[in-house]
Amino acid sequence: MTTVTAYAAPSEAAPLEKTTIERRELGPHDVLIDIAYAGICHSDIHTVRGDWGPQHYPLAPGHEIAGTVAAVGTEVTKHAVGDRVGVGCLVNSCGECRNCLRGDEQFCTQGAVFTYGGTDRDGTITQGGYSQQVVVTEGFALRIPDGLALDVAAPLLCAGITTYSPLRHWNVGPGTRVAVVGLGGLGHMGVQIAHAMGAEVTVLSQTLNKKDDGLRLGADHYFATGDSETFRDLRSSFDVILNTVSAVVDLRAYLGLLDVGGTMICVGAPAEPLPVQVMSLIGGRRSLAGSNIGGIQETQEMLDFCAEHGIGAEIEVIPASEINAAYDRVLASDVRYRFVIDASTFED
Repeated sequence: MTTVTAYAAPSEAAPLEKTTIERRELGPHDVLIDIAYAGICHSDIHTVRGDWGPQHYPLAPGHEIAGTVAAVGTEVTKHAVGDRVGVGCLVNSCGECRNCLRGDEQFCTQGAVFTYGGTDRDGTITQGGYSQQVVVTEGFALRIPDGLALDVAAPLLCAGITTYSPLRHWNVGPGTRVAVVGLGGLGHMGVQIAHAMGAEVTVLSQTLNKKDDGLRLGADHYFATGDSETFRDLRSSFDVILNTVSAVVDLRAYLGLLDVGGTMICVGAPAEPLPVQVMSLIGGRRSLAGSNIGGIQETQEMLDFCAEHGIGAEIEVIPASEINAAYDRVLASDVRYRFVIDASTFED
């Protein structure tokens, strides 16, 4: 084992603090990555604060990791020292079950190993990207195309694939009417990706405060859900609704915005349950669905797609000392649109 500087939560009620964590020695199929940037995801906050269940502490979060390969194991073939790479939400899976074999490692029947707070195959608890370095199996390190700067690429490893995967799965393209609920860390990526896929894109946000941003990012229309007339005027207007908010919403109202056969996809994950009236589905042969990130091959496809179309996260780069303040700002929706930690500041 080697130790690296990191920021970790000592408990669910405590702020993150500077510490050291252990990284395993390089195995034959491993790559050692010098982390350059790590994005802050709302999931990081939910996890370290125990919103989604008890955790092992201390816990270093972070699953939006971008950097360069510092060393490779003796049998590594996919990466070389100096390569620009990223690590997303997954660092391992069984590789043999039906889901892994079809490229859905996130749904591994033996249990996907997530980048932090997961139990790896050797029984250790994974630690994430709020750190100087990370060691991962070569198959879970993704190539970051030259057209993407590392800082704007980091959030694509979660926010990008979380929105790309459902839009691709539900065949969004020219002629598809897509509504994106929420213009935050996920929503601002969903708007850009859906637009690049050729869809007609509408943002549904509580207010019109971010309208200029939404239109600049590729939305064709922008409506305030705080206006009661919005749900009346837009009834049966969409083929796909991508719900990116991690809060309780009125599903009946949003399902009414779907045309016959439309689908509402939830990618935001509120801690509370969302009740649904079945007649809201039956009345228009509508579907309510969910989506969880994407597999490794699809994540690479997403990175290449973003590079091709000039898509990146809109970010605010911060030093490690401001992580806890950034958490407060995320909870207050005070970021446009993703915080990214400069990993060179972990030692400061």
